[in-house]
Amino acid sequence: MSTKEIWFETLHNGFGQFFSIDKTLYHDKTEHQDLIIFENEVMGRVMALDGVIQTTERDEFIYHEMMAHVPIIAHGRAKRILIIGGGDGGMLREVCRHQSVEQITMVEIDANVVEFCREYLPNHSAGAYEDPRFNLVIEDGVNFVNQTDMKFDVIISDCTDPIGPGESLFTSDFYQGCARCLNENGIFVAQNGVCFLQQDEAVSSNNKLSSYFEDVSFYQAAIPTYYGGIMTFVWASQNALLRQHDLSILQERVSKSGIRCRYYNPAIHAGSFALPQYLQDALSQ
Repeated sequence: MSTKEIWFETLHNGFGQFFSIDKTLYHDKTEHQDLIIFENEVMGRVMALDGVIQTTERDEFIYHEMMAHVPIIAHGRAKRILIIGGGDGGMLREVCRHQSVEQITMVEIDANVVEFCREYLPNHSAGAYEDPRFNLVIEDGVNFVNQTDMKFDVIISDCTDPIGPGESLFTSDFYQGCARCLNENGIFVAQNGVCFLQQDEAVSSNNKLSSYFEDVSFYQAAIPTYYGGIMTFVWASQNALLRQHDLSILQERVSKSGIRCRYYNPAIHAGSFALPQYLQDALSQ
């Protein structure tokens, strides 16, 4: 009986997770980072960058649905969407489901990630790259938000962890640029790690974003791939009412959109802003 190759992910000394590799589809260093895509019997196709799992076919829908639909439904009239990162295409797929959206811009620093994910993770984008509303920009996200003349209703930062190329997407320069190019009542969201293990990241994001946004908060979702607890997303806008809609309003907007998800629904949306006490305590210090 052959022994399968094992791929390990360790973000904290003495604690991590492993995946058996049934087949390596691609593994090489791009211009910016080490990229591997492999098949796993339980999670399907898996992509990792610089030794950190980014997405799997099995549970990617939870992450992408919560990052896309929470801000777009909360906004209510979002026409122009900016995605920072998102080279695997999953975020674009979910944004494209909103027929009311008129323009989608995606800024990805690494063209190779887009190319390889279209080839090896086609179910993530599911044809979304062909949507006529879509425009791809290969550029550093910080440079883009600080230099563009475009304005957006929703900005989704589908970034990696704050190491390597993703580090700049957790800086004050980036947050200030996002605030600058949001329309009135615009919403910014970004992944912010698993707060049980990465609590300092949430506190840092909260402190930095509070310099540019009147309302900063977090919402959460349970995503098995991101081990160590519940995945946290940071939320920022100038209008606190945008994250306080009654359930009936959310239900009406989701019904009108015609979108039916596998994870996201109006009740999940409303409940996701309830935070554990340990995070509330850390944020209030």
